[in-house]
Amino acid sequence: MILRLNQSSGIPLYLQLMEQVKHAVETGALRAGDQLPTIRKMAEDLVMNPNTVARAYRELEHEGIIELRHGSGAFISESVAFTSKVSRKAQDVVQLAIEKLVAAGLTGDEIRRLVENELAQLPDKKKLQGADHE
Repeated sequence: MILRLNQSSGIPLYLQLMEQVKHAVETGALRAGDQLPTIRKMAEDLVMNPNTVARAYRELEHEGIIELRHGSGAFISESVAFTSKVSRKAQDVVQLAIEKLVAAGLTGDEIRRLVENELAQLPDKKKLQGADHE
């Protein structure tokens, strides 16, 4: 797994690290049960403060992406396997829908507005928004 952080992007490094790990899980580069480098090793590899890595790991644990096992390290959560499988299927559905809409002559902005309108009309809108932050 190759992680690259942009020191000058203005996005906090711990958030960049979290997003990189999540992306690696979503793409299958990291799978349930895989071990992440130790905090010290990750900090050395990415030339960053170990406290920043620890913060990212704590946040990832809070979101259920990783499990921190005392004395053993950080591992990709078993529950992530199901979630990433569902995400990949959903990605396929979205991709197909977008291809059809583009073929029908809609622009990216038009498609975005359609999707946003549909999301706004969901009865459980709060539930969906809450899922984004869990």
